[in-house]
Formats: sequence, C-alpha cells, structure tokens
Amino acid sequence: MPTYTGISSEAFRHPLDRQAEQALRSVPGFDLVARTFVEFLSERPQFVYQMGNSIQVGPRQYANIYQIFRECVRDLDVHPEPVLFISQDPFVNALALGQEFPSMVLNSGLLDLLDDHELRTVIAHELGHIKCGHTTLVRMALWVNQIISGLAERTFGLSNLVTTGLLLAFAEWKRKAELSADRAALLVTDDLSPVLHSMMKVAGGSSKHVHELSLDEFIRQSERYQELDQDGLNQVYKFFLYNNLSTGIFLTHPFTVERVHFLREWSVSNDYRQIRQGNYTRAGAEGSVDVPSGTSSTSQSQTEVDALRRQIEELQREIDRAKRSD
Repeated sequence: MPTYTGISSEAFRHPLDRQAEQALRSVPGFDLVARTFVEFLSERPQFVYQMGNSIQVGPRQYANIYQIFRECVRDLDVHPEPVLFISQDPFVNALALGQEFPSMVLNSGLLDLLDDHELRTVIAHELGHIKCGHTTLVRMALWVNQIISGLAERTFGLSNLVTTGLLLAFAEWKRKAELSADRAALLVTDDLSPVLHSMMKVAGGSSKHVHELSLDEFIRQSERYQELDQDGLNQVYKFFLYNNLSTGIFLTHPFTVERVHFLREWSVSNDYRQIRQGNYTRAGAEGSVDVPSGTSSTSQSQTEVDALRRQIEELQREIDRAKRSD
C-alpha cells in the first residue's frame, strides 16, 4: 500500500467540498452558532461515551482490525492517531469524532458485512474526514438540528439564527464532504474495486446473498442515475429527496451511486495520478475548517468578545432554568 508522508488534506479535497464549506460559512448566523458550539460542547463527552459503551480496539482487542487501522493512519499521515472503537450496532455505519482528541467508531454490523479489504476503505474514509477537519462541522450540523426543536426557543434568540438557509448549507456541505473522504479511501487502498464494493454493500448488501452481487451492474446503475439529469424535472426531484423542507429532514450523504460516479471520475484524473507519484500538497497548507473561539479570536475586538461571553452566560442561565422546570 502507498504511504503519503506529509500529505495535506488540500491534496485530495474535493472542490465541491471546499466550495460548500465556503458557502456555509457565509450564511448569516454561522459565526455565532460556531462560537457557541465550541464554548458549550467539547470532544471529551463523545470520547467518554464511547469508552463506556464500546470496545476500544488495540493490539489485544480486535488485533487484525487494529493492524489495518494502524496501516491506514500511517499511509494517510494522520496526527494525532485517533482511538478506534467497535460499537454493538447492527446498522451498517461508521463515524469519525473529534479533532484534538479524535476517535472513530465502527458498528458491528459493518464488520459482519465487509471483508478486510473493504473494511480498510471504510477506515480510510473516516480518517479522511479527520484529516480534512470535517468532524467539528459534522457535530455542529447535528447540534443545529437539535437547536431548532426545543431548548433554543427559551434562550437569547440563537434559534432565530438557525434558518432554513443555514440548515440547507450544513446539509449540502456534509454531502460534499463525503466526496473528499471517498478520495482518501482510494488513496490508501490504491485500488478502486474494494472501495466500490464497500459502497455497493452499504447500499444494499447481504452477507447471505453476497455472491449474487455484481459490481459491473452497480456501476451501470450509477451511469443510468447520472442520465436522469437530462430531464430537468428529475433534478428538482433530487433536490427535494435530499432536502425535505416540510419535515426538516436533510440527507447527510450523497446517494451511493453518485459517490461511485464522482470517485470513478477522479480515479482516472491527472490529480490522482500526480498524488500517486508523490507530487502532492504537503501539510502546513491545510486550509480546513477554522471554527473561531469565543475567548481567543485575535480578529475580534475585546468589546465583541465581552459581548459574546455575556450572551453565552445568559444562554447557560436559560439552560439551567429550563432544567429546573422539567
């Protein structure tokens, strides 16, 4: 397997990911939501929860998976090394958490469906999220959805900033971020086949009937899906399937066949070829998510910092009152 020493996330980050993040950050209300999120929610509670409810992977616990994980961390040059957990959950899924204290969770259902080569692609995909700095924004997106449903209505007005535009921007960015993580999976495995096989299995795989699956047919399905855009009405349908405005439900991942299309396209690109030859942007030019802190931002005047702190303190008082009234 290739090793990309010193690689920056900018070397493989999908331009749609970058553009969507810039659009998200320009939406009114993002800055205040970001500062409040950083002030109130840290990475440690997530880590404590996984430590208490999952199995931490190591040399003497899921040793084979740990070896695959360590190789992926090395090959993608991820620092610091995340902590890997296995969670008892039949739902086929994985997630990356944290930035300063990064961790990764693989559901047991994923282990039962994928072989080792395919599992490597999922691990590399999640490491790609960590490498790109996606994890903070992902948690913010989840938090913002929670804000609009209850407690924030009794705060200093933060919920008024969580507009439909902000929700749409978060959802659109999250979907585009998956394309960058898919590229990380391809870089680490250096083989398109297991990446696409893992996508196919996640889309509708069965351990019992896996021998009946055809990757060629799945790729053809992906091509047919792209052809649907020739009818403008189908593009409208796709938008509302991704963004159900009436219920406030927004899909966090692109449709799997879309991911297949984008990754196959990149696998034959000059950009991918140059990275494989060692010609890539090095660390130090990351340019990934920079969530401003409410207490240490050098770009704010002291007056603005004090005003923000007063707002946060008022939010905490409202939260305390809401807890006492429950």
